[in-house]
Parts: sequence; C-alpha cells; structure tokens
Amino acid sequence: MESKETKADQIGQFLTGNEMAAEAAKAIDFHFMGYYPITPSTEIAEIIDRMKVKGEVSTVLLPADGEHGAAGACFGASTGGARVMNATSSNGFLYSLEQLPVQSGSRLPMVLNLVTRSVSGPLDIRCDHSDLMYALQTGWVILLASNPQAVYDMNIIAVKLGEHPEVRLPVMVVSDGFFTSHQRQSTKIFKDAKVVQEFLGQRQDSFTTLDPRNPITVGPYMNDPDLINNKFQLHQAHESALKVYGEIVKEYEMLSGRSYPAIEDYEMDSAESALFILNSAAETAKDAIDLAKSEGKKVGLLRPNLLRPFPVDQLKKASANLASLLVGERSDTPGSEGGPLTHEVRSIVLGSENKKIKVLSRIYGLGGKDFRETDASHFIAEALQVVEAPESVANFGFLGTEPGQKKKLPPQVLQPFSRAEMSQGLTKIEVVASVGKSSPLRVQVADPSLLVARPKRIAPGHGACPGCGIFSGLDQFFKGIEGDVVVLYHTGCAMVVTTDYPFSAHRVSYLHNLFQNGAPTLSGLVEVFYEKKRRGEIAASEDVTFVMITGDGGMDIGMGPTIGTALRNHKMIVLEYDNQGYMNTGGQLSYSTPLGRETVTSHVGAKNFGKGFHHKDTVSIMAATGIPYVFTAIESCGIDLVAKAAKAQWYAKNQGLVFGKILVTCPLNWASDEKYGQEILQKAVDCCFFPLIEIENGLTNLSYNPEQEGNKIAARDWLQMMGKSKHLLRAEYSENLANFQGEIDRRWERLKARAMHPLL
Repeated sequence: MESKETKADQIGQFLTGNEMAAEAAKAIDFHFMGYYPITPSTEIAEIIDRMKVKGEVSTVLLPADGEHGAAGACFGASTGGARVMNATSSNGFLYSLEQLPVQSGSRLPMVLNLVTRSVSGPLDIRCDHSDLMYALQTGWVILLASNPQAVYDMNIIAVKLGEHPEVRLPVMVVSDGFFTSHQRQSTKIFKDAKVVQEFLGQRQDSFTTLDPRNPITVGPYMNDPDLINNKFQLHQAHESALKVYGEIVKEYEMLSGRSYPAIEDYEMDSAESALFILNSAAETAKDAIDLAKSEGKKVGLLRPNLLRPFPVDQLKKASANLASLLVGERSDTPGSEGGPLTHEVRSIVLGSENKKIKVLSRIYGLGGKDFRETDASHFIAEALQVVEAPESVANFGFLGTEPGQKKKLPPQVLQPFSRAEMSQGLTKIEVVASVGKSSPLRVQVADPSLLVARPKRIAPGHGACPGCGIFSGLDQFFKGIEGDVVVLYHTGCAMVVTTDYPFSAHRVSYLHNLFQNGAPTLSGLVEVFYEKKRRGEIAASEDVTFVMITGDGGMDIGMGPTIGTALRNHKMIVLEYDNQGYMNTGGQLSYSTPLGRETVTSHVGAKNFGKGFHHKDTVSIMAATGIPYVFTAIESCGIDLVAKAAKAQWYAKNQGLVFGKILVTCPLNWASDEKYGQEILQKAVDCCFFPLIEIENGLTNLSYNPEQEGNKIAARDWLQMMGKSKHLLRAEYSENLANFQGEIDRRWERLKARAMHPLL
C-alpha cells in the first residue's frame, strides 16, 4: 500500500524481485552471505557478487558445497554478531532444514530469502508453496513479499525486526519463484543507502563468540526441564515479534510511503465472502474482486504480509462479518482434507465469535501452473455459492487438474534393446599376472568402426546446448560397456535435457534422486539386485552394470554421500562428467571450476579476478577411499576412454566401486568456439591440468605423459582458447596466472612421484 508523505528520497527503477533483494542487500551491506546455487533464487547471489566486484558492497560471499553447508556457515557467522543473509529455494531449502531450528532456537538473527518453488519429486523448477509450508515449524519469523517492491522493503524490515531486543530471531522473506523473482515491475529504492543504515542502526548483540575475554557456549546439550523453558521463550519472542512488527512497519511507512499491515484487506468493508490467498496470486485475485464488485457481489480479499507469527487477532477482526472464506493454497497436505494454512485459518475463525463462517480449502497452481483472473473468479463463485447452498460445494478440492487418458500416453518410439545388441563382445577383458605396477587386466577393444555401430543407450532427441560434450563423452564411455545397464543421473544438465516429461531419451532403466543423494540411492538398488539373485527372485544368469552419472556440481553437494558409498564399496560405477561449472543452474562456480574462471558468481573486475580458489581434485579424494579402480579420460582419446570403461565394468562386477572422471566441453561455460572442443580438451591434458591416469587397487599409472611425448604446454596456451579464462593472460593478473600454473605443476609432479613409487 502506498501513502503520499515520505521522509526519504527514492529513485524509480524497473527491477525483478531477485534484483530488488540484491538492492536491499546492497543498502544493508550484510557482513556475510553463505549460499548455494538453486533455481530460481540463485540470481540474488549472482547480482550481489557482481556488485562486490565493482566495490559496491563489502559483503563476504561464501559459495558453500551445498545448502546444508551454506546454512551452517550462516549460523556460524551470526554467532559473531554479523548481519547475515542467505537465499535458497525448494529442495535446497529442505536440505538446509535441520539447521533452521538451530538458528531460531539459538536466538540468532539473520535474513533468508526463500524464493518459492515446487518440492520434488518429480523435479519441477517452477513456483508453488510446498517449500514454504515446511518453514512453518522452524521457529523463524516469516514475511511474505507479494511483488518486487515488497521484496526490497521486507528485506530491510526483516533486519530491524529480527535484531529487535524483544525478538532476536531469524527472519525469512518469502517471494514467489518466477512470478515475483523474475517479474519486472516499477519499483522504488532509497537514493542514499545511509537512509537504510540509519533506519536499522547498529546491531546490538547480547553475546558474541568473538570476544575471548567473555567466552560463551552456543548450542549446549539441554535436558528437562530446561528445553521446555527455551521453547517457551521462543514462543514469547514470536508474541513480541507480532507487536514489534506493527511498530516497525509504521516507522517504515513514514520513511518509504509504503504500508505492510500484518494482514492486508482489500474491498472488505461490505464483504460477506472473501478469499484468503498468499503472495503474487493475491494480486491477480484483486482484479477478479474488482470485477465481482462491479457486478454487485459482496466479496473481498485477505492477504497476509506476516505468516509467522500468525496475526490471529487481525484475522479474527477481518473475518468477523463474513459468511464464507475460501483459502487458496499452492501446497497440499495429502490426506488431511485441506492445505496446511486452511487448518490454521479454520481453527482461528471458528474459534472466534463468528462460529457460523464456512471455510473452504482449494489447492491451485502446483508446479507453477498459472493462476489467472478466471481462476480467482471461480473461487469467488464457490465462496458465494456455499452461503446460498452449503451442500452443493465441497469443503476441499483442487483447481486445474485433468484426468489422464491412455490414448494420450506417448507411444514407445524405440524398442528395448535385446541382450544380443548390448553384448557384442566389442571389448574383451583378460586377467593376467601383473608385474610391478602393470595392470592385472588386459583390454582388447574392437575396431572403432565396429564401436560406432553399437546402439546408443541415449537416443537422439535431447535438448543440450550446441557443442555440449556430455553426450558424446557418455556415448564413448558406454561403447566400452557390455550387456545390460541401469543408470542413475544426478540433477544436472544431462538429467534435465533428457527427461522432459512425458518423454525420455534413455533407452535403459533410469533413476533420478535429489542432487546430493544419488550414490546412496543407486547403492540400495545394487544391493537389492544381488540379494534378489541370491534368493532366486532374479535369474542367476541376469547380469546388470549399475552406473551413476554425476556432474554440474554433483561432486560438490554429493561428495559426502559418494564417499560413504565408496567406503562401503558397492559394485557400481560413479562417472563424473566435468564441465567445470554449475551449468544446470546458469553457470555458477563449482568446486571443479579452475582458479580465475569468470562465472556468474565469480565475476572479474576491479575487486576480483574470477574464482578465488583452486579446482577440486575429486580423483585423489575418491582414490583415498581405497576403491579398486579410479580413472580419468577425455573424449578426444577415444580408445583410451573405451578401454577404461571396460576395465571399470570388470572392477564394478568383481571387486567393488569405481570412480571415473571425464572432462567434457561446455562452450557456454567456457565462452569457447564449439568447433575447437576436441583441441581444448587435448590442451587441458597437454598442460597437465587434466592428467590421464589410472589408479588400480591403490597403484597409480599415467595413461599419457605429455612430457615424454614432447607435447607439454603451458597453462596459458589452454586458457587463451576460453573466453572466460583468458583474462588471466593480462599483465595485471600475472600473479594469479603464476599461482594457477604453480598448482598445476605441483599436482603433476606429485602424480609423477606416485606413478614412480612402487606402493602408490
């Protein structure tokens, strides 16, 4: 709501919700932001990183290895009295969930922008409120931002509210994914950031972990009866937050001219029926309300700006004269005859003096399904109808569902493989007596012309970018695999572009699970396969190779579970395609990104030279778990890749887990010409950035030594072919280039030493 009189100068902008979150962060200048990329919240960190490289903010940005780690980093920073920010969505929010009650239970203020998105499965990147509903029990204050302007204002209000001495709680600012986060609207921001700084004042903390003269304990083990006292204090803090919120928004209205009452009412003066709807959909519903009012219907709208603590008295007052209230929700509580908020709203209004009010529950817009004015009009009609004919309207229902029909199912375009097609003997393994560090496996690979003829396990028709090396690399790998396979794909480019429902490019059995949990998921299936064979439920002749495909950051967020799977040594292959970034979410830095690479979260400018730390050595990490076989390969060394795939299959069937890493081209991430993909891969090997090696039962061998072949080049010869790295060749970055080259040389010399050592 806008009012006319304001104290502070503001300038007009035309910005999205994510941009407005970043503008608020710029004005606040948080000490710290821990984050992890996930659509659609990732842009917030990207924009703040761009601001930092220009010197517009001083916030420390920590790119964590997953949302759980990001939440932990934020918790740690907040114990030191810092102003802290985070942004996440959907399953990323759920991955951090166990950390959130720790934050609130410890009474540590911070701000989290939750950009709402459907919780999988199945995977969907668009908006609903299924993630938000998990937040209700976390103990956080929850503010709702229905448009880009509100995102800006609520972030500022959140800091002051959370830090208030009677509150001291973390605060979420919740906006709708894409509908608000990516929607551009006319907005206003304060011309001078000092206005925001003066409004907030200095953070006043009752304790800090950064004062050695006054040591404290944060997060003690707490027994009965102390815990119930702690939770009672948390409850009291929320009661205080409701009062303090009202005071702060009045103060902010004087400053900005914008009002955010705990519950906003629209056309409620003479309303007999009303809609209760959150966030952006309520903006659409206003148009339907206007239309209904013009037709003489007595209807209105209630939209909360404050969800936790829930404004109980305000809702009772606003609904006092209603005969019916329809609660529209973008989230369901299966099996409970109503969405999560419906039960809350119903209990409040039925507990008021107006006990005759009829409360309906409707689920709409799941997975980003549009909520249009006609949908809001349908809700209004139901809210009115239930007053006139109560028995004719169901208490609960979904809006917008369609029954499936068999005739609409996609036809099976390609027939399943026959066993003969997949078992052509194109690779053969002979076990030999190894001498010294020689391999115990001798691999015979058929002529390439025969390998090319092997049917592709991934059919044509995926939606990858031009020049993407994932599928040509995977195809080469699978040329070396005989027989039947079952694959599991981590979330990433390879997963998304091959499984756009209702179609699939996979011609073999395929699984997907959450980003971090692929390896344990496949390990469970592996163990069931062998147990069913033992019980005779699967024929003893059945032979399946299990392969997990990971990439796009899957060996960051998924590294811990993968290490656990490796330590258990299940009979499976983990294959990482390394495109050196989080490409599925838009090109953020991953831990496999080389030092200095420019990404959307490691910008190049006056204050930064690109990614600030060296690339992760996943090969050495996985080899340290003691698994029987580890290898690296590239597509341009095709026979080598096929032979290593054959070895991987043998080890996975006979000894245990295998880890392989293939470098694949990514013109989008590298800013390279796609026609030079194979040359770039070869130069990555020749400069020793990506050595080709095998580690068999702990013994390291070099598959290719560019020094011995007379092909060794400097890293600069590789970097100059990639637009997002070649800035390192400029004089002002000579120290960074020397650091990069020095790390490559160090790792290469260590590899050579291991290759020469009889025990390594």
